[in-house]
Amino acid sequence: MALKIYERHLAREIYSTTALVLLAFLMLFAFFDLIYQLESIGKGGYQIQHALAYVTLTLPGRLYELFPIGVLIGSLYALTVLARHSEITVLRAAGLSTRDLLVSLAKIGLVFAAITLLVGEFVAPPAERAAQQLRLKAMGSLVAQEFRSGLWVRDDLSFVNVREVLPDASLRSVRVFEFDERFQLLSINEAESGRYVKDEAWMLDGVVRTMFMGDVAKVEQFDTLTWKSALNPDLLAVLLVVPERMSLINLYLFIRHLSGNQQKTDRYDIAMWKKLVYPLAAVVMLALALPFAYMQDRMGAVSIRVFAGIMLGIGFHMLNGLFSSLGVINSWAPFFSAITPSVIFLFAAAGMLWWVERR
Repeated sequence: MALKIYERHLAREIYSTTALVLLAFLMLFAFFDLIYQLESIGKGGYQIQHALAYVTLTLPGRLYELFPIGVLIGSLYALTVLARHSEITVLRAAGLSTRDLLVSLAKIGLVFAAITLLVGEFVAPPAERAAQQLRLKAMGSLVAQEFRSGLWVRDDLSFVNVREVLPDASLRSVRVFEFDERFQLLSINEAESGRYVKDEAWMLDGVVRTMFMGDVAKVEQFDTLTWKSALNPDLLAVLLVVPERMSLINLYLFIRHLSGNQQKTDRYDIAMWKKLVYPLAAVVMLALALPFAYMQDRMGAVSIRVFAGIMLGIGFHMLNGLFSSLGVINSWAPFFSAITPSVIFLFAAAGMLWWVERR
């Protein structure tokens, strides 16, 4: 019972301080994001209310990114305050070992991990997509134009060029180049616009089809034409959200689509593994905060330790992005790229614990 009371007290302190830290970070980032959006006000129909709505909708994505940093700073502050009040010392004198403390912190960390997973999987992706759609619709902009000629996508033996993809996933100026298995051009379909009507079917309007039969080319015109394709609005919606803020199911489906068309999937593979590994970073951060609670007051004030926590959190965030980029550039194993930053910080936590206990 005593251990349960201790765990309850520890959890309450860590949860409350972490919530305050995350709230402060969210308000800070929302302020900077709003300032950045002010530059776009006046473009098309984009007004201040759209900027406020956009910033609000991007907050879940910010929360997901900031969770490990918030947990580190919040838990570090809570444990340091408990240490200053000699509560950690009393618990250790009563027979509570470092292992017991780590187990208790792991239980608390698993709650944070679950929240991180839920936010990253069910809240942030739809909110991010809604934010981008709102902004693009208000500005009258396009969803994507990766090249001057528009967006290019491979679909089995066809190559699809879309000049404009609108926020409602409708298409403008579509060209479909169909090839045979030897990659000889069979036909080119050019359409003024297209809209998704049912499973794997698009309705193209104002179509001009050019068929190539040996040395002869035949041209046909259609008011409307049904186009069968594995390309669908869900895959196009991927263009609205960066891989790191996509849901696992969308990542899996898009990776399967790219793989089926013999296209590189490194960035999306790493993003999917990060989605699985990233929530566990909260547990690592709690373990990293524990050594600070063992340090005596003469070794530094609370403010210095909190500053150290901020620096460590920023370091983790930067290392996470660095290994993702290096993984794509060097074609590293996706799991290795995703888990390495957490493993490095876990070893750092173990080294710090060994050092403070040895002293």
